[in-house]
Order: sequence, then C-alpha cells, then structure tokens
Amino acid sequence: MSVIQDRRRFMATLSSAAAVGLLDASNALGEEASLETTRIRLFDWTGICIAPQFVAEELLRSEGFTDIQYVSSGSGTGEEASVTLASGAVDINSQFSAPCIIRQDAGDPVVFLAGLHVGCFELFGSEHIRAVRDLKGKTVAIPALGSPHHVFLASMAAYVGLDPSRDIKFLTYPPNRSMQLLADGKIDALLSFPPVPQELRAKKIGHVIVNSSIDRPWSQYFCCLVSGHREFVRKHPVATKRALRALLKAVDLCAAAPERAARIVADRGYPYDYSLQAMREIPYAKWRGYDPEDAIRFYALRLRDAGMIKSSPNKIIAQGTDWRFLNELKSELKS
Repeated sequence: MSVIQDRRRFMATLSSAAAVGLLDASNALGEEASLETTRIRLFDWTGICIAPQFVAEELLRSEGFTDIQYVSSGSGTGEEASVTLASGAVDINSQFSAPCIIRQDAGDPVVFLAGLHVGCFELFGSEHIRAVRDLKGKTVAIPALGSPHHVFLASMAAYVGLDPSRDIKFLTYPPNRSMQLLADGKIDALLSFPPVPQELRAKKIGHVIVNSSIDRPWSQYFCCLVSGHREFVRKHPVATKRALRALLKAVDLCAAAPERAARIVADRGYPYDYSLQAMREIPYAKWRGYDPEDAIRFYALRLRDAGMIKSSPNKIIAQGTDWRFLNELKSELKS
C-alpha cells in the first residue's frame, strides 16, 4: 500500500471517528490562542503499545503542528526514552511510568501530563515458575539494567516482598535472544512488551505468570503515561495542550479502530497480526476512568521499596506532575 493511500484511509478513519463523537470539536482551533511553536518532537519508541504516539501524527497536523519529528536515540532497550526526554531532545513523549519516576527522583526536568493506557507488560516463566515469589534465586532476562523491563519487574518483586537487587539474577539479552533462552530452559523468566508476548504465545514458549492488562493490582494503574520536558511545557502551554489532545484522541482511535491503528504500527516494521492482537488486548478505552496520580503513587512506593528511588510519592507528585491540561481535555473529549 502506498503512503498516499494509507494516509487517505487514515483520514477516512478520522472522519468516521468524528461522526461518532471521538473527535469532539467543542473547542475549535479558531477559539484558541495561537501555537507558540509549530514544531513537536516525540521519541521514536520501538514498541507496539505506544501506538497512539504514531496514530497521532495526522492529529498533530490537524492541531497546527507542521514540523513533527520522531527522535531516535540509544540502544532500543527502552530506558533511553526517559533519558532523551530529560535531555530536552524530546518535547512530549508517551512512555513507561516507572523509569520516568526514576528520572524525576534524580532531579531531571520531566513532568507527567496524563495517563495513556493501562496494561501492556507481561511476565512469562518456565514451567516451574508459577508466581512472582518463585523468582527468588532465579534468572530473569532483561534488555538492560534500568530498562522498563527491569524497573517494572523490580516493582513487582518489591510488591511481593522480594529484594530485586539480591533475590533475582538479572541477565541482559536482546528480546529475541531472551525468547530463545526461555524456550531452551536456560533462563527462568522474562518480562516483555508487545509484540514479544504475542510472539511467545504464538510459539508456545513459557507461560504467562502476570498479565498487567487483567491481573491485579497492575491492571488497576496506568503503565504508560504522557510526559513533557518541563521547559517546553512552561514556555509552550498552548502547544502542550494541543499535543496532549492529539495523543488522547489517538488513544480513543486505537480503541475504536484497532485495525487501522495496527496498520500504522505495521508500517513501522512490526508484524500486522501481532500489532492487531495487541491493539485489541490493551485496554486503551480505560484512560478516562483511571487517575494517573494513583499510578505514580503506586509505582513510586514500589520503587522506593526496591531501593531505586529516595523520594516519597508525595514529593514526586508535587514536583513532577501538571494535570491542568488533562483536566481541561477530559471535559472537551467526553465520550
């Protein structure tokens, strides 16, 4: 399919979404102040669950952004998303909450703006691993120390009373290698994000120990949130609100039109079948009903228990959140 055909199909999807109220025009652009900048930089994250960030490209254009950049950096292990945002090379980004909390604890100028979606990571284990507690003394593969995989698993371990730094042996391997090691019985578990869980299930490798989309308490909190660089948010409040509006509309479109969202993701190099499966499994439609502050408090407590941050949840929330745009947009984007 050509780029022009794909864009036409996507714009048709936007038109259909507008017809059923997904693209609420209650606050028309003509009634808003002008953008302070028409450039927006987002991180080119390699993960299916961040699909709204790519679905949002046309929506960002409709908000008046003419220079939309997806910035690539680092090894592709995941931790570089929060690092790149903290450096100022990215303006606004959808990313995993726990690593961003660590950046805030370190004093980096990042601020949470909204929740993106609930549930995307899954913990797979070998036959003798039946629960997170069974990982004590076991070997778990992660792409890198400090990666979202490592940080979320450390949070899970701390929640059940394990000390991740002492009780779990972490080995660093790329995802494809980790899958093969699990299949060969050479590691005990791995934590993964789409499309890896979909591939593991398709190949019948290991079994699911925790699915954050459906298993409590993980299913009760945002795993991924929208963050901004503090200086960009301060200098460009109109641009921040419009960019956030585009991202939240894109979340709704992922829920309402998973086939189209999956095609956009597949055009970035992912298998379409796995992309579509992920679009249907991730509960994108829940973003209105969850409080992102609850997620920050929950993960900050886990990370503090794990010895990965020193700040209290209240300090992280007080210094690292700005909900004014979300509060306005919740009224504008009522379903």
